[in-house]
Amino acid sequence: MAHKVEASLVGGEPAVAELQLELEHLRRALMSRDVIGQAKGVLMERFKVTADEAFALLVHASQHANVRVAELSAMLAETGEWAGPAPE
Repeated sequence: MAHKVEASLVGGEPAVAELQLELEHLRRALMSRDVIGQAKGVLMERFKVTADEAFALLVHASQHANVRVAELSAMLAETGEWAGPAPE
């Protein structure tokens, strides 16, 4: 990261734009991580599974529905509705 800051000071606007884009990506990643954690919590409570098992359920349902894990997680966290499979 320090090298990118140095580059932005030397390289001007293109480097600043690159840093802003990276910052936006990091913000989105943090928001996705938070909503995935919420969805895992819902599944952990509902099905009495571990965090890893809840995440595996999310991944499986995401692949089956062809929807990103973060999008599926947001729907679950908002509505509480789960259309994915129950754990075995």
